[in-house]
Amino acid sequence: MKDSPSIVGIAALIGDQARASMLTALMGGQALTATELAAESNITKQTASSHLNKLLDAGLLCVQSQGRHRYFQLAAPDVAALLESLMGVAHRTRAMRVRPGPRDPALRKARVCYDHLAGEFAVEFYDAILRERLVRLGKAPDNADTISLTRKGSEIFEAMGIDTALTGKSRRPVCRPCLDWSMRRHHLAGALGKAVLDYCYARKWAKRIEGTRVVRFTPHGEKSFRTILPG
Repeated sequence: MKDSPSIVGIAALIGDQARASMLTALMGGQALTATELAAESNITKQTASSHLNKLLDAGLLCVQSQGRHRYFQLAAPDVAALLESLMGVAHRTRAMRVRPGPRDPALRKARVCYDHLAGEFAVEFYDAILRERLVRLGKAPDNADTISLTRKGSEIFEAMGIDTALTGKSRRPVCRPCLDWSMRRHHLAGALGKAVLDYCYARKWAKRIEGTRVVRFTPHGEKSFRTILPG
């Protein structure tokens, strides 16, 4: 057990309310400045800078400079997956903050999870690609669930104009199950998950609501997305 990676430091970093707010604000995949993240966390810019440096040192965030500004982002998709899983546990144990109003139903319906689609629509799509055998279930050496693209799946996505060979050239997996915090079921992540969301944007079926993680589908886009696959 002593040789196992220690989760104590990471848990302590994420467990701080201000840092948790910053990390959650970055779950949409966008880059934000220290000023924007300070406002999101309701703290001063000086305090935010201290928190951001700790998150950078831990490898949870990365930063890019452009002119006089520094833009912060989640360091990698696995950081987003960790946060999404924690949100699921918080939701299940009733530990999440309640934000009344129309924003909650919209988030449950369709939202961005780092760079791929999450929510009810995403879970429906994941169920469909399993049912149509476009992906197959598997197990990793650590017994975690995995999925892989089948030949039929490659043909279907290629017919949609999604280059499945190109999506496999990045360091991240082509497709990966991601536990949806609001649905408590999986949706599609990985390079293919990002490509599917980009496909919806390109066809103007949906758009991201500025300043939120909400993805809003048009009536035509909603119908088209639900009939995108055969069967």
